[in-house]
Amino acid sequence: MDAKNLFYIILIIIILSFIIDKILDALNAKHYNDSLPEELQDVYDDVAYKKSQNYKATKYKFGLLTSTFSFILTLGFLWFSGFEVVDNIARTYSENSIIVALIFFGVIMIGSDILTTPFSYYSTFVIEEKFGFNKTTVKTFFLDKIKGWLMMAIIGGGILALIIWFYEATGQHFWLYAWALVSVFTLFMNMFYSKLIVPLFNKQTPLEEGTLRDKISAYAKTVGFKLDKIFVIDGSKRSTKANAYFSGFGSEKRVTLYDTLIHDLDDEEIVAVLAHEVGHYKRKHIIFNLFASILLTGFTLFILSLFISNLILSQALGVTTPSFHIGLIAFGLLYAPISEITGLIMNLFSRKFEYQADDYAKNTYKGEPLITSLKKLSKNSLSNLTPHPAYVFMHYSHPTLLERIMNLRK
Repeated sequence: MDAKNLFYIILIIIILSFIIDKILDALNAKHYNDSLPEELQDVYDDVAYKKSQNYKATKYKFGLLTSTFSFILTLGFLWFSGFEVVDNIARTYSENSIIVALIFFGVIMIGSDILTTPFSYYSTFVIEEKFGFNKTTVKTFFLDKIKGWLMMAIIGGGILALIIWFYEATGQHFWLYAWALVSVFTLFMNMFYSKLIVPLFNKQTPLEEGTLRDKISAYAKTVGFKLDKIFVIDGSKRSTKANAYFSGFGSEKRVTLYDTLIHDLDDEEIVAVLAHEVGHYKRKHIIFNLFASILLTGFTLFILSLFISNLILSQALGVTTPSFHIGLIAFGLLYAPISEITGLIMNLFSRKFEYQADDYAKNTYKGEPLITSLKKLSKNSLSNLTPHPAYVFMHYSHPTLLERIMNLRK
C-alpha cells in the first residue's frame, strides 16, 4: 500500500465516523418529545419536562454545529498538509527529536483548544447559564484552561518525551517500556488523583460531624467497609449538577460527595448512592476497569510498535521527514475504529457493573431511596429519559434510568 491510498483510508475513517455519529444523534433527537413511561411520570411535571426537552434540543443543535466545525477543521488540516506545516515550524526551533515532538504536539493541542474555546465559552455562559446550571465565573473558566495547559505540558509532555526516548533507545521493543511507564502512572493517578490533582481545581473538605456522617459510618460498618475519608467537594463552584465517586485504594481510599449532591438529596438517598459506590468497590469493578485499561494500553502500544517505523505513516500525512510523532498521529487516526470497538465492549461491561452495584445497594441497604435519588438527579440535570436504544448501545456507560428502576424493583 502506498502513502496516497493510506491517506484516503484515513479520510474515509474520519468521514464514516462523523456520518455514523450524526445519524445516531439524529435518531436520539427524534425521541426527545416522546411521552414518559409510567414509571417515570413523577420525574418531571409538565413545565420541567418542557424545559428538559428544550435543553436537549438546544444541546443537540449546538453539538451539531461544534462537531461539524471540528470535522471540517480536521479534513482541511489533512487535505492542506497542516501536519507538515506544524512539523516544519517545530523543526526550526530544534533538531532534537524529543523537543521537536513536544513543540509539534504543543502547537496542535493548544491551537485546537484555542479554536474551540469560543464554543465551550458559549456552552458554559449561554446554554448552561440559560438553563440554570452554570456557576462558573469567567475567571475560573480561563484559570481552568491555563491549569489544563500546564498539566498537559508537564505530565503529558514528560510521558511523551520518555516514550520517544524509549523508542530511540530500544527500537521496536519500546512498547514494553512505554507500557510499564503508563501502567505505573495509571496506578499512581488512581491512588493519588484526589489528593494531588483535584485540589488544583476544587476545594475538598472532610464531611462534618452530624447525622449524615453517622448514617454513612453505620452503613459502612454493616458491610465491613472501612471508610475513614469522606470528603465534600465544592462542585457548585462550576455547576448545579451533582455527583459522587470513589477513588484510591488501601489507605488512600476515599469517597467524595459533591456539595450539590448533599443539597439535592436527603440523608437516606445519599447513603443509598454511597451504597451503590461501595458495591462497585466490593464487586471489584474499580480493579477490573483499572487493569482492563492497562491491558488495552499494552495492546495499543504493541500494535503501534509494529507500524511506527513504517515510512508510509508519515508520508500519508504529507510529511516527507519521517518521525515518531507524525507516525503516532497517523496511527491514532487509523486505530480509531478499533478504539471504537474496545470502547463499546467497555461500555457493555460498565452497564453490567452498574446493575450489579445497584443490586448491592438494594440488598445491603434499600432500593427505594436509590430510585428516588436517581430520579431527583435526573430531574435536576434535565436528563434525557427516552434515549434511542442505538444511541444507548453506542454511547452510554450506564443503563437508562428506566432500566435501572426496573432492575431495582425486581
